[in-house]
Amino acid sequence: MTNSIPVIEIFGPTIQGEGMVVGRKTMFVRTAGCDYRCSWCDSAFTWDGSAKDQIKQMSAEQIFEQLITIGGNRFDHVTISGGNPALYSSICELIDVLQKNNIQIGLETQGSKWQEWFTKVDDLTISPKPPSSGMETNFDILDEIIEQLQKSNRIASNVSIKVVIFNNQDFDYAKRVHERYENVPFFLQVGNEDLGDENPNQLMKKLINSYEQLIEKVIASEELNDVKVLPQLHTLLWGNKRGV
Repeated sequence: MTNSIPVIEIFGPTIQGEGMVVGRKTMFVRTAGCDYRCSWCDSAFTWDGSAKDQIKQMSAEQIFEQLITIGGNRFDHVTISGGNPALYSSICELIDVLQKNNIQIGLETQGSKWQEWFTKVDDLTISPKPPSSGMETNFDILDEIIEQLQKSNRIASNVSIKVVIFNNQDFDYAKRVHERYENVPFFLQVGNEDLGDENPNQLMKKLINSYEQLIEKVIASEELNDVKVLPQLHTLLWGNKRGV
């Protein structure tokens, strides 16, 4: 029996702007719905009802057909994003279809729910949300997810943790997370506070300044030696524009 997936947009090819495969050419499949309500969410339209008319219930085969229609032969990687795609067990069917067609898969989730299909994802980013989000991390669930991934031998090359940094509280949170999961590749990323800014050049200057400040904090830290510090690459290029 085929299960549908609530899809709010499919676009690309573009580049991945975040996480362990930043810069990677990819298509995007964005699912609707999230179990979090982050204060600074840059894709709140996936859960706040503002884009509910854009949601389509699609089968894995329909999603793949749409990817080919849009991207042709110009991609071999698909990023499944949200919202939180980990809400849907049916993502497993999409992963199977993509891998059958020699397409690699990237996916990001906040680590609030375990899915067996996590072990099939080529590039899995776990992104627990820091205090500035207004959300509270359930470390019991996150511990279980990391433990399951370690048992499947996926940690070394396929899984990473990413924390977005907006302030000093977030930075301290990131240090605690890194200490807790010290064997998991760890990324820090500067956050974008200006979601309403429609001037890409002005936003770029703000983000570069925040990025420089984050780098300086990491350089001065004794706890954050084995980490990578990233900008939001797509935001530097295109600002807050959707569909890129």
